[in-house]
Amino acid sequence: MSGSVGWVVLSDGARPTEDIYFLASAAPELRLRGITVERVAVSRSFGASRLHGRALLKRYAGANLLLCRSLPLGWLRWLERHRNDFGYIAYLIDDDITAAANDPVLPAAYRKRMARIAKYQPRLLALADEVVVSSEQLARCFFSEHANVQVLTPPLIVPLPSLQHFSLPPSSAVNWKIGFYGTRAHLTDLMHIAPAIQQMQSQRMDTQVEIMLGPHTPESLITLPRLNVPSPLPWESFKVYQREHHCHIGLAPLLDTPFNRGKSFIKFWDITAMGGVGIYSNRYPYTEVVHHGENGLLVNDTPIEWRSALEHLLENPEATARMAKQAAADAKRLGGVEVAAQFWLQRSNAVSQ
Repeated sequence: MSGSVGWVVLSDGARPTEDIYFLASAAPELRLRGITVERVAVSRSFGASRLHGRALLKRYAGANLLLCRSLPLGWLRWLERHRNDFGYIAYLIDDDITAAANDPVLPAAYRKRMARIAKYQPRLLALADEVVVSSEQLARCFFSEHANVQVLTPPLIVPLPSLQHFSLPPSSAVNWKIGFYGTRAHLTDLMHIAPAIQQMQSQRMDTQVEIMLGPHTPESLITLPRLNVPSPLPWESFKVYQREHHCHIGLAPLLDTPFNRGKSFIKFWDITAMGGVGIYSNRYPYTEVVHHGENGLLVNDTPIEWRSALEHLLENPEATARMAKQAAADAKRLGGVEVAAQFWLQRSNAVSQ
């Protein structure tokens, strides 16, 4: 590798995590400083680590490695054998994997996948010089597992819209777009506030609801009028969707569960990236970035409070637009990629000396 000692993302496919915390945020600045950054996708096929490991070792010996969430078992064994051939190893994690594996309300397939990662996570921790996590609460899960745990909150890597959708005259009877853009891992959170959405849609004619769960949309919501249920999108497609669509109000419920306690405030970025003002559960991590009534609303867990929050935003369009504008300003201020760039640059400089 040319230039300063570089980084290799040894990727098991956690592309959103890789992009947000490193490849799309910090890597461009690192490259400008002469530090090489490359991503190597590792295969789960039998024997892949043996076939490709020698070539990888020949090309990247001495490089720093970034591991995100998991590695296939064959590659994990390969790296254990060749740990001393590489430089600094950082392990990047943005979820409490063990809590996810043990959460009975999560989808069975998701829990099974998380259990597989959790089984081998101690070996990844043993390989790493540093564990990089996405929130202070998640850091606490690793303090007893590793001596060097650092927090890197999510950078904002997507452009923000103009917010013209708050001022354009309506082109149809539907004026307001309300969106839920969580994954199936947040299905129970959505179900908890479903009565608020049902009541709103049955009493108003000027709201459209978008739930990006496709066929996994709860039955209690699927028959609602003016409902759009696009299927979940791959990461690259979702980024395009964010740029080409907008919402006025975003919903980010987060019940108090061990899995949810390890979450970051990235949904604040997701909602702001679509030009919306968010309604968030009144708990960490949203209490770290949301100032109630200024850049969003913080709401307790009862559906009646979520219904009241929705009504407040719908009945006060000028205040809602001001909150969306403030949310965008705060996202730019708090989510600058410079923080991530400096985070990884410090590590690059330290291990080069």
